[in-house]
Amino acid sequence: MKKKKDCFKVTLIISVLLTYALVPLACAPAKVRIYPKEAQTEKASPAKPPPEKTPPQRVTTVRPSPEKTYAEAISEWKTYQDLVKWMEKDFSFDVERYKKFEGTLPTPRTPEETFQLKSGIYIDAAEFSKRTLNQINPSYKAQTVVIVVRPSVFNRYVCSFKKDGKLYVMDYGTPYKDITGIHGPYDSLDEYKKFYENHHPEKRQVEGIGYLP
Repeated sequence: MKKKKDCFKVTLIISVLLTYALVPLACAPAKVRIYPKEAQTEKASPAKPPPEKTPPQRVTTVRPSPEKTYAEAISEWKTYQDLVKWMEKDFSFDVERYKKFEGTLPTPRTPEETFQLKSGIYIDAAEFSKRTLNQINPSYKAQTVVIVVRPSVFNRYVCSFKKDGKLYVMDYGTPYKDITGIHGPYDSLDEYKKFYENHHPEKRQVEGIGYLP
């Protein structure tokens, strides 16, 4: 009977000891492992690099080629018709110069000046035409013609040249369209004189006509 009691006591003591041993384990806070933030969510996609800057495009400015000089232009002209085309397309009557020298005879502009300015009056157009025609073809035998008109305002100047034995007159230095242009063929200056008197809007009388020396 005593042995049974002793065994019971031992068993009881062991049970108490085990209980005390397990209590701290039961009461101890559970340790939870915290993983890094990256492990909890999907791995963030790498940031996109900023778009490449397109280098500014170089704008090419097309500059008009410089205009030809008088010498360069007439070197390409082959006949009097090339001169006529330029006079009709590019040349204009200079009203201001006309008023400034009205009743007088100014020094004519050089052909280079007239070509650059693309304008002039009677004496400028006559000098330009004469010099140009003789450079295109010396056989034209271009000359400056003076027309003495009445009532006397001032003398008029035009350019004559010859082709195939006939006479032609160029007049682009006048404000009157009726007598502007190229006229002919004539056999003499007297025929042009009649044309001038009949077509001039002011019906001027020509007292004399001839070539300048």
